[in-house]
Amino acid sequence: MTEPVGMHGWPTGRLLSTAARLVEHSWVEALEQLGLSHAGLIVLHVLGAGALSQTELAKVARVEAQTMSRTLEGLERQGYIARQKHPHDGRRHVVTRTPTGEAAWVSARTLEADLFPSIADNVRLRAELLAIIHATAVGRWDTD
Repeated sequence: MTEPVGMHGWPTGRLLSTAARLVEHSWVEALEQLGLSHAGLIVLHVLGAGALSQTELAKVARVEAQTMSRTLEGLERQGYIARQKHPHDGRRHVVTRTPTGEAAWVSARTLEADLFPSIADNVRLRAELLAIIHATAVGRWDTD
């Protein structure tokens, strides 16, 4: 594979940053066609294991409860999730993925392979990216 003209001498960090921006644009466009956002996709993924409270979802997604609330409002408007009162605690709600949300999740599950089919060693790439994230996140946020 040849490098685009002028990028040969770029530091790895700049290449990574440029790749991240381009991947982000591709993801956003593809997700918008499904009526999803990154946060919405994360919620649908996590809910595949079963119902959770808004607080639990926010913790898993590493966002504030208020941010999660906005994400859930959008998913609920589209019929992707449902919120019901917790059976043992009427002050809490549990969030579940609806059949429509399941269909959206199934459609979105292959986005990575559809958008980036040329990545030969995805397992190694993921391991390297996680190593970079772990090394640079120290002191910024919990990487467990």
